[in-house]
This record gives sequence, structure tokens and C-alpha cells, in this order.
Amino acid sequence: MTKPMRGKAMKRIWKYSPLYLMMLPGITYLLINSYLPMFGLAIAFKDINFAKGIWRSDWVGLQNFKFLFQTSDAFIITRNTLLYNIAFISIGLIVAVSFAILLNEIKSKIASRLYQSLIILPFLISMVLISYLVFSVLSMESGLMNKTILPALGIEPIAWYNEPKYWPFILTMVQVWKGAGYACIIYLAAIIGIDPEYYEAAKLDGASKWQQIRMITIPLISPVITMLTLLQIGRIFYSDFGLFYQVPMNAGALFSTTNVIDTYVFRGLLQLGNIGMSSAAGFYQSLVGFTLVMISNFVVRKINRENALF
Repeated sequence: MTKPMRGKAMKRIWKYSPLYLMMLPGITYLLINSYLPMFGLAIAFKDINFAKGIWRSDWVGLQNFKFLFQTSDAFIITRNTLLYNIAFISIGLIVAVSFAILLNEIKSKIASRLYQSLIILPFLISMVLISYLVFSVLSMESGLMNKTILPALGIEPIAWYNEPKYWPFILTMVQVWKGAGYACIIYLAAIIGIDPEYYEAAKLDGASKWQQIRMITIPLISPVITMLTLLQIGRIFYSDFGLFYQVPMNAGALFSTTNVIDTYVFRGLLQLGNIGMSSAAGFYQSLVGFTLVMISNFVVRKINRENALF
């Protein structure tokens, strides 16, 4: 590099130095939290012996992956993880977009801010607290359902924590209630950014409110919808541990419908202390998530290049 070019580069760095300093904490956090732990992927291929250390432990190849997926529960936990996440993504998308459109129709600033605060509140609540809220509703002895709602409908009390068939619906409702608010606020911000002239022109042409939503709102926020959906697809083999472990109160009778990869690995780690299997599960989840994001992004790129993540 010649001296004039080097001088220009230094001037540019100095000019934007405040921005680089602002980036530094985020980059540092990203390196420590996301990249440094990647060295631990070696654990997935080793029989960990703490006396020898991670690097000197015996190399076992794919044995940890075999142990994870040759168990009798492999199909159940994989099925549950996939089906729950598909339901969460699809139902959560519909609910979040619907509420965002409704919030955009509120003209009062005070009412709009109040409703936005209320809808984002569940997202900020700890899953431990939510598990006790659910228990207060479903408890056999003192729950709201068994003591108030079901008797009023003439239905016998139900032992909710012993009946697996109800929990796919319960967990889906809890997850949508907790998580839809976050996406709703993002979609609302995208809707607010739409030029009002589009709606004014549509009104002049006699378009109904539903036609405005279908032909203007949805297409214009589709890039945001695509981005959030692709990010969720990337975590389709992951599960909210608190949702599947704490909300059902770790009830053994519910394992057939509440056991997912994360809870299965956690219980296996507690019972067997097999760190290699846990690391193999995490590596498998990351690999599948990365592959799905790449495939989904490729499909989106073929359909509409502007909506793709990269």
C-alpha cells in the first residue's frame, strides 16, 4: 500500500473511530458468546475424561451421535420438536401479524402505547413465573379450570398433569401468548413505516379495509415476515427448555407429548452425566438449523431476491 493510500485509510479509520468504539462491546460479546464456545464442538466426538482433559480424552468418532439417535425415544423427541416448532412458527405468525394490524388501527396514542405494553409484557415474564401461572389455572385441587370453569360447564374435573393429550394445545397456547408480542411489535413498526398515500389511493379506488390489508399491508411487510420466519426456521430443532420442562412441571406422565430434544438431553445428562451426548445433540441441532436456513433462504431468493437474508 502506498503512503497516500495508507494516509487515506488512517484518516477514514480516525473519522469513524467513535462508531468503531460503539461496535467494540457488541463484537466482543459476539466473539465470547458465539465463536469461542465453538472450540467445544470437539467434545461431541470424544469420550470425556476429566482426569485427561478435553483435548487428551479418547476420540470416539460418531459414537455419541449413535447413542443419541439409536434410543427408543429418538423418534418421539424428534417428532415433538419439529411439530411443536412448526405450530409455533405458523400460529405465532398469524397471531402476531393480526395483532399488529389491529394495533395500527388504534388512533389514540395513549391507548396504542397501553396495548403495546400489555402485549409485550408476557415476553418479558420469566418462564418459571409462567409455569406457576399455568399451574394456578390447571391445578387439580385449586386450579381455576377445575374449581370454576369446568363445574360451570357441567364437566368433571380433569387431572391435567396426568393427561398428555391436552398438552400440545396447552403448550402451543402458552408459547403463542408469550412470544407473539415480540414479533407483533416488530411487524407494527414495519406497518407504521408504510407510506399512508398507498392507503389513501386505495380508498379513492373504493378498496375495503380487508382489500387494503391483503393488497398493501401484507405485501409491504413481507420482507420482515420472511426475515423473522427464516430466523425461526434456523432454530426449528431447538426448543424453549423452560416451556417444555418447567410448564409441565417435569411430569413423567406427560413425556410422550412434552419430551423434546433439549429436555431429553438434559435428563440424560442428569442421569448419565454423558457430556459427549449433550454436545453431540447441540452440534446436530446447529447443523440442521444452518442447513434449513440455507435451503429456505435459497428458495426465498429464487422467488423474490429482495426478501432473502443474503
